[in-house]
Amino acid sequence: MANEARWRTALTEDLVRLPKSYESEKPMRHDCSLIESLTMKTSLRLVGCAVGLAALALTAASAQQAAPEAFSIQLVSTFDYPGTGNQTRPQKINDKGDIVGVYLDASGISHGFTRLANGTFSAPIDDPNSPTPFTEGRGINNSRLVCGDYTDSAGAFEGFFLSRGTFTNYDIEPAFTIVLGVNNVGDFSGSVIPSSGIQSAFVSIGGTVTEFVVPNAAATLAYQINATNTSCGYYIDPDGVTTHGYYRDSDGTIHSPIDPAGSTGTIVFGNNDKNFIVGRYADAGGITHGFFFKPLNKFLLYDFPNATFTSLNGINKNNMITDRYTDPNTGIDHGIIAQVVKNAAGVTLPLAPASAPAPALPQRPVYTAPAY
Repeated sequence: MANEARWRTALTEDLVRLPKSYESEKPMRHDCSLIESLTMKTSLRLVGCAVGLAALALTAASAQQAAPEAFSIQLVSTFDYPGTGNQTRPQKINDKGDIVGVYLDASGISHGFTRLANGTFSAPIDDPNSPTPFTEGRGINNSRLVCGDYTDSAGAFEGFFLSRGTFTNYDIEPAFTIVLGVNNVGDFSGSVIPSSGIQSAFVSIGGTVTEFVVPNAAATLAYQINATNTSCGYYIDPDGVTTHGYYRDSDGTIHSPIDPAGSTGTIVFGNNDKNFIVGRYADAGGITHGFFFKPLNKFLLYDFPNATFTSLNGINKNNMITDRYTDPNTGIDHGIIAQVVKNAAGVTLPLAPASAPAPALPQRPVYTAPAY
């Protein structure tokens, strides 16, 4: 702006210095020459100014690109489902800060629960069709529609929805159906074992169910679907053991594997509407770390102090995370609420290098209960 002011002042001064005769509506030929000279002089100043401003803009842009965006994850609070000896395992968090999850009681029985943003816990969530009982709360949206899974009288997994105290079963494959995530318009995701025998992920969008598998995977699970219909989850290698994260665009494009460098097994649990992804991975030393992943290749690690097991499970649009850690002294799991914060450097890892293409192997059935 200062340069612009200077050339405008100079131009004004040049025009002011013109003799009265040059103000004629019909200038003589030498008048035209002078005007052309002034015009060229002004144009050169304009070009010089534009080049200078462009150089400044490029310098600023280069500096901005050179400085990587810095993030860290900060602990907000910890919590436990009320009762002695309960294992608290939160799963997802909605944009209001309400949490859904699983807790194991002192007898090892799984129940679902919700924790509202004000800290109020629900009564145990037990699907009435589960005789054990065995019920897991897996997803929650802003309307507090809860989804999850339970085991029926035959021991098979079935999905459910819970709204205002009413359970609705969801069972598209009788042998195995689990519902793992739900977005704010009621579209949802999960995993089934179809007649092919290969455990598949699925998304239900506008009432249309699409099943899919990561190529060559023995099992694929979809844990969450966001507002853009981007889903995420994990899959199991043909060895039936090794896990990797993935995400799937709304057009069906699958991005995999998602593994931090040094991972021996990665599980992706959730994404938000920006497709910021959370999960956990194990390293060669047996330590399990939570991670925040910003596609395409930025991992941010989070370990609860002194814990050897930390898992990040759900993230909302405000980048608030629900997660858990295991107390190494008692073996008890505790819930965590954490916040992704900009402009504070955390511990980062690169994306693991891609492995050499593996030969295509015949898929074989590997049935896996969903991780939590």
